[in-house]
Amino acid sequence: MTSSMPDEILPATTASPASPASADGQIPLEQPPKLKGRQRLLQNLQRMSSSPTLTRRGRSASTGYRRDHKASLSCVSLSSAAYSPCLGNGSASQLYGGLHPGPSTPGSVGPLEEVDDNNARIRLVETESSNVSRSVPVPLEFRPNSPGTGTPVEEIAEEDATASAATTEIQPILPDHNPSRKIDFWGDMPRELQVQILRYLTPRQVVRCSVVSKRWHEMCFDGQLWSRLDASEYYSKIPSEVLIKLVISGGPFMRDLNLRGCIQLSNKWSTHGERMSDACRNLVNLSLNDSTIDKPSMHHFLTRNPRLEYLNVSGLKSVTNSAMKSISQSCPQLSCLDVSWCSNVTAHGLVRVAKSCHQLSDLRASGIRGFDDDSVARALFEQNALERLIMSRTDLTDETLKVLMHGVEPTIDVLTDRPIVPPRRFKHLDLHRCAEITDRGLKSLAFNVPDLEILQISQCPELTDASVIDVVRTTPRLSHLELEDLDSLTNNALVELAKSPAAECLEHLNISYCENLGDPGMLQVMKHCPRLRSVEMDNTRVSDLTLMEASFRVRKRGYGEKLPEIGLRLVIFDCTNVTWAGVKEVLSSNAYVPRARKAAFKPVVTVAPAGSDTESVATTPCMTPTSATPSPASVYPSEIIYLKSFYGWQPTVEEHTKRVLRGDLNAASRLDRKWADYMMATEEAGATGAGARRRRRRAREAERLYNADGDDEDSYGVGGVTAIGGRRRRAQSGGCTVM
Repeated sequence: MTSSMPDEILPATTASPASPASADGQIPLEQPPKLKGRQRLLQNLQRMSSSPTLTRRGRSASTGYRRDHKASLSCVSLSSAAYSPCLGNGSASQLYGGLHPGPSTPGSVGPLEEVDDNNARIRLVETESSNVSRSVPVPLEFRPNSPGTGTPVEEIAEEDATASAATTEIQPILPDHNPSRKIDFWGDMPRELQVQILRYLTPRQVVRCSVVSKRWHEMCFDGQLWSRLDASEYYSKIPSEVLIKLVISGGPFMRDLNLRGCIQLSNKWSTHGERMSDACRNLVNLSLNDSTIDKPSMHHFLTRNPRLEYLNVSGLKSVTNSAMKSISQSCPQLSCLDVSWCSNVTAHGLVRVAKSCHQLSDLRASGIRGFDDDSVARALFEQNALERLIMSRTDLTDETLKVLMHGVEPTIDVLTDRPIVPPRRFKHLDLHRCAEITDRGLKSLAFNVPDLEILQISQCPELTDASVIDVVRTTPRLSHLELEDLDSLTNNALVELAKSPAAECLEHLNISYCENLGDPGMLQVMKHCPRLRSVEMDNTRVSDLTLMEASFRVRKRGYGEKLPEIGLRLVIFDCTNVTWAGVKEVLSSNAYVPRARKAAFKPVVTVAPAGSDTESVATTPCMTPTSATPSPASVYPSEIIYLKSFYGWQPTVEEHTKRVLRGDLNAASRLDRKWADYMMATEEAGATGAGARRRRRRAREAERLYNADGDDEDSYGVGGVTAIGGRRRRAQSGGCTVM
């Protein structure tokens, strides 16, 4: 039987399963009577329209209560007071996954409840405010927006954030599964840091550390640690097996390999040479000079390292012209090649290298034969990339040198009568002991090497002043000039050198065994070359005047509070015109400080006060500063002269220089005076005639003073011994009295 019901939706105030809360805020536990027909349909539509979460949850049916008599989410009110009484029933357990937040009475703390997931414990922390509700709010996404309430979702989120900050905090306490263990700093350190620490050790120390354990052995032979291997310092102390292992282990990482003098690999190259060269394929610098490498191993090293830039194979008999061919084919980036004293290499082999290696800027070919042929000079002229060329002790001729500088049949300028060619890039040119070079060949350097800094033309007997003067006038950057053993050189060359633009840059000059050179030329050089650092003048005609001028020029370099440094080195071996007086002048200049730079002192006389019982007071001569301010710091010469003189005087010079360098100028001056007294007494003792015995006695006394220690009673000063002999007597006078 159907009842007639109006076609209208019931008002929201009618109690329905969608809103089961009663007037007192509690949810009735008994199930209301079921409706039928049209009334039931309208009730279901009303409940569905008031629950927006049905679409997200994917529910197929919408009922107020389930068959298991547990409340659904749609029947929970937004008010915390509405659902707080139902936290203890089964619906609360369903909503919160079995968590029981505890009693709702303020101020009481519930017991800890165990959670089934991973046995984690939930700890309830009581809030400071006692009037705050201790209930757990329903998640925001599960709350329906009931019609008629008018509360936006944003306001609900803010209220929940404020409430959750004041409610009970739930913190899981996990059990500690990591018991305490020992800390291994080195074992727990990253491998990169371990390798970086081992880099501070020497290679010998690293090899010794490799015997600690297997792990240390693996770490010490890590290739990252051996990117640079220089065995020239300890080649005699390392076994061949260890050296081979170092080369192989660090092969892929190795950039610099120096096996200079490793003769212990003589019997290992045939068996391990190919393996070592196969491991080292990224070498940039390779030095094998003075080793015993064989030809196959040399060929493998050259063909498997295309990035090679520096190669030193000087003095190796296994290097031939075939090795030069391998270099020209496999090493296009080569910039420095040293084949000095390779007896099986000729200039024809260097032609291929000069034509193929376009970046070659440093060629060292001392003792190589075949430079009388201009083919090498023509190839080097066409490249014009060399900055250093060392051809000492070769068969270089004037024609070859002219081709190297001017090329073949250059265009001649009508006005200047000079060839029109691009200037050469040479900065270092070594032609010493090339006996076939004359002035005709050396003059080709004039106006063609403006960047030249080092020129070595020693022991070329055919050279004269004409060619040397032309070169020094046109090389404004010349800093090192070696003219040793040029018999035809005169003082005019030194005078022109002092006038040339190179005088401002000249730092090193060697004129040893030039017997025609003396004070007229060297005095001009000392005056006009302020940057001189080294002058070698042994077996020349220089005298004490040159030493005095050098001392004066070095003193003008200034004074300061720092300890002195060596500013000029002079070599005057076997110079017959140099006497001990000139050497003493140098020593005295090294320890000299002007009076204006010393601290000012004045004598102070102590006077008895008026009315004193003492009639007179003896004054004590004492020195005190002129002012009450602290005494200024010690003053030293900025630079001094280091002298190499006659072997009998050299020990005194060395000791004097040592004292000056450590700042003990007083001790240096005392030694200087002693040595001067000794030298004067020695000269007097050598004279004959009346008083010879007395002069010899004074010479022995001077020698005793010279050999005595500066701190004993025989030294200079009060109560000391004079240079004449005998002990100085103490003054017998009572001194001055002041009334």
